[in-house]
Amino acid sequence: VQLQASGGGLVQAGGSLKLSCAASGRPISGYPVAWFRQAPGQEREIVAAMRRTAHMTYYSDSVKGRFTISRVNDENTIYLRMNSLKPEDTAVYYCAAARSIPGSGTYYMAREASYDYWGQGTQVTVSS
Repeated sequence: VQLQASGGGLVQAGGSLKLSCAASGRPISGYPVAWFRQAPGQEREIVAAMRRTAHMTYYSDSVKGRFTISRVNDENTIYLRMNSLKPEDTAVYYCAAARSIPGSGTYYMAREASYDYWGQGTQVTVSS
């Protein structure tokens, strides 16, 4: 599976962006997926994750209520809709997919080690 992230850019605080992550190689409709981000000088952190369907999603506290993860299986693509952006959201955003994630809760959904495939990252810069 290859993942290609896109949609990043420069936006003013309070604005919106929608990131896309197109998968190729095989369908990822049954794969758990996620978005992570890494700001300069900081470790990569979870932003949002979804198991096979939207019935099980996870959001970090810092983005809850502002960001929405989704997937369109016919397009083999996952999305991250980001609203009410803040300067602290500035980072490189990475999409990821996992062949499977243990358990039924959110613990492993938020762990980098759970994911097998990674996109190359797309830069999001939010100006104040």
